[in-house]
Amino acid sequence: MQAIDDEFMREALTEAEAAGKDGEVPVGAIIVLDGNVIARGRNAMRGANDPTAHAEIVALRKAASSIGNYRLVGATMYSTIEPCAMCAGALIHARIERLVFGAKDPKAGAVETHFGICNADFLNHQVSAEGGILEGECRRVLQSFFRDRRKT
Repeated sequence: MQAIDDEFMREALTEAEAAGKDGEVPVGAIIVLDGNVIARGRNAMRGANDPTAHAEIVALRKAASSIGNYRLVGATMYSTIEPCAMCAGALIHARIERLVFGAKDPKAGAVETHFGICNADFLNHQVSAEGGILEGECRRVLQSFFRDRRKT
């Protein structure tokens, strides 16, 4: 599973890098169902003037549209960073089966760092979560972006 997770995380990293080139915080996400990428997302808050346009939400919207159902049963999301509370909650509502993320988010991460939303037993669905996949690469993309912004 590790090789497959690495491969799909690299695709999420491609989305993150594209977001950074657009001036957005470089976070990328993809959704995989039955071994196929069904949706891609990247941060678009600034460009869309939409505070909910996180990479994960963008990918969830596209995935639901592509299969014609808001429930994404059996799907896996790959995100370059640990999702925030909004995104983790959306994963629950979408019935995502598995979340794979790269870097932990010490400020807003709501899956492992804070809250444990994806495996809260009081919710009607839990999402299996695994962090640290290509963590160094995911962290470097973010750190480079913010380092460059501080220089300008």
